[in-house]
Order: sequence, then structure tokens, then C-alpha cells
Amino acid sequence: MANVSHTRGDIASHPDVSEMQARYARMLGGRDVALVDGPVFLLGLYCAVSPWILHYTTSQPALVPHNLIVGIAIGLLALGFTRAPERMYGLSWAMSALGVWMIVSPWIVGSSPDTGVILNNVIIGGLAVLLGLVCAGTAAKSTPKP
Repeated sequence: MANVSHTRGDIASHPDVSEMQARYARMLGGRDVALVDGPVFLLGLYCAVSPWILHYTTSQPALVPHNLIVGIAIGLLALGFTRAPERMYGLSWAMSALGVWMIVSPWIVGSSPDTGVILNNVIIGGLAVLLGLVCAGTAAKSTPKP
């Protein structure tokens, strides 16, 4: 009986292997990418569900859809960082801007927020700013030098 299964060759013999490896390393920016994307996604997930976790759906009804939408936006940024890091890390500054917005939003969107709501949004916003700066640093490190 003949062996008709497809055997895969080693990529090391490919003529463009060094260029592909350099492009892959440049695109991912090292192992930092995986260390940043997970926490960003978890932050977005927590931000989206925080009104129900902290039970301020009745005391601050305007902040409920606000935190849901901003949390989904942060989560989508994290998914974009994972799926297309070379294109999406330019938007890491947008995540920092979302973080700044989360810090000031209890006073702008909410009405007479209590300490728990303020702390929740300030911590989420601070972490978003910090992770956005880490993503921006990763993007700056992975851009090709002229």
C-alpha cells in the first residue's frame, strides 16, 4: 500500500525564512503582546459588568449603559490587539483616552455618585490608562527602525 498522505516540509528550507521570522518578530513585539492583551480584555469585561457587580444599576442608571459600552469598546480593542497587533497597536492611545474618560465620567455622566462608583470608575480608568501606555510602548518597540 502506497503512502499518499501529504507530508509537510520544514519551513527552514523556505527561501524567505529570515524575512518571515523578522516580520513576525517585529509584528508581535516579543512576548509582551500576550502579557498585555489578556489584562486589557479582562478590564473591558469587568468594566462592562461592573454596574451589576457593584449594584449601582438603580442609584446611577445613566452609568449602566455607559460602563457597558466603554467596557465593550475596551474588550474589542483587546481582541483587535490579539488578532491584528501590527494594525491595532496604533489605537493603544485610544484606550488611554477611554481610561481618562472613565476617570471623569462619574461626575459628567452620573448624578451625585457615591464613593464606590467613583472608586470603581477611577480604578478602571487608571488601569486602562496604564495598559494603554504599555500597549503604546509595545507598539513603539515593534515598529521598524529606519
